[in-house]
Amino acid sequence: MGCGSCSTGGGCTPNGCKSNGSCGTGGCQTMEVHDWLSNLDMPSNYKPFQVTEIKFKGSRKEFFLNNDNIYLEIGELVAVEGPTGGFDVGHVSLTGELVRIQMKRRKTALDQVTKKIYRKATEADVEKWNAAKGMEWETMHKARKLALDLRLQMKISDVDYQADKTKATFFYTADGRVDFRELIKKMAESFRIRIEMRQIGMRQEAGRLGGIGSCGRELCCSTWLTNFKTVSTAAARYQNLSLNTLKLAGQCGKLKCCLNYELDTYLDALKDIPDRIENLDTEGGYARHQKTDIFKKIMWFSYQGDENWIPVKAARVKEIMAMNKAGKKAPNLKEEAVQVAAPVVVEKSFDYENVVGQDSLTRLDERSRGKNNQNKNNNQKNNRNNNQNRRERVPAGEKNAGANNKPQQPQHGAQKAQQGGKQQPNGSKPQQNAGQKPQQTVPKPQHVNGPKPQNNKQKQQPQAQKPVVKAEGNVAAEGVRPEQSKNKNRNNRRKNNNRRNNNNGSENKPAAE
Repeated sequence: MGCGSCSTGGGCTPNGCKSNGSCGTGGCQTMEVHDWLSNLDMPSNYKPFQVTEIKFKGSRKEFFLNNDNIYLEIGELVAVEGPTGGFDVGHVSLTGELVRIQMKRRKTALDQVTKKIYRKATEADVEKWNAAKGMEWETMHKARKLALDLRLQMKISDVDYQADKTKATFFYTADGRVDFRELIKKMAESFRIRIEMRQIGMRQEAGRLGGIGSCGRELCCSTWLTNFKTVSTAAARYQNLSLNTLKLAGQCGKLKCCLNYELDTYLDALKDIPDRIENLDTEGGYARHQKTDIFKKIMWFSYQGDENWIPVKAARVKEIMAMNKAGKKAPNLKEEAVQVAAPVVVEKSFDYENVVGQDSLTRLDERSRGKNNQNKNNNQKNNRNNNQNRRERVPAGEKNAGANNKPQQPQHGAQKAQQGGKQQPNGSKPQQNAGQKPQQTVPKPQHVNGPKPQNNKQKQQPQAQKPVVKAEGNVAAEGVRPEQSKNKNRNNRRKNNNRRNNNNGSENKPAAE
């Protein structure tokens, strides 16, 4: 069970060989070790090494004795002896002389390896193993509920069942020591198996669960990283990284392990760069340090009030610092500026035609921004048109309302007598609105200098519009629309009162009498 490209010699294609997750051999997976001795011819009297490395769930690897000299290939499922009896099922991860090297690396003596390999896993063994693995998810959630009921400050992150369903190992994380004796009793009653509790750290938890890092690749602790070194914020300072905990922390909540990968390279490059840089005293004034390019060994300085940064070589900065210590001023840094080559912009050449702009990451933002601007302009235009139409309609409405509410002005003395002889319909008196002065029986002329009648025929003609008189509790008479608002009526009454006040006193006296 394996493939030729992974040096396992079989008919399977591991994940790294584009099997799309259908590989069950464990090759090209977590903590894989390449068997670089598989293609070498061994001597004729060579005796294979009896110890074999077996991999289990969560990157757990152990050594087992192959006393029966069973021919095993990397990736095969085998039934091995359990830690407390019974059997367990795992994948063969390493065989041959490489196991001897791994034992030396882990400082494991040959006498310490006592458990042995029973057989290659049969179909019955695989079925039991799959059934046990299927119970792990439900068991973990039940155990979490029991821990919450007991109010224990712990988080159960994973459960590992033995293939014969006789033992389960619970992995948990906690800030300190936890008294879980009562929890073990309740779990033993619920699951009817032997319980083992094992506390792990945050990084071990992330390695067991796996995930995708901020770089877009699978976590190092779940693929190839076996030992966890301490990481401090000094590693970020040496590499000129911003001390932002959100960016420096990984999925485990601790500092990323990759901060140590390039730390030695940066420390070697920093040997030629002066430390504890203060302001440089020059003839142009004090120059302040802004930034440093570690690998190019160029440092940027700027003068007070000047926004331009001056690049200077690190060796020259050391000389200027020595001059300042001797009490001498260095020449202006602008005279010793280094010519930094501008970055060359390489035009991208595609083997296809960029028709709809699919190569731009901000193409959707530009479209949405254009639509928002267009909608904003349309809204402003509509508001402007509505305001203009409102200005045109309001004066005309007020004018018509004033004409309708205004009583017909008499233009001749005979006409006054004719109107004075008229009576209200149904013998009712006109109602007066609250807060309004009582209307006089004889209406007043509009203005002294108003239009004069042209002939006598027009004087004798009946009026086309009658004065606005409200019936008892009913809508106003002709000329007034019932849907007119109260504000317009109030404005019309104010206009009529102003007109009366502007009339001549001689005309008001007989009207008052």
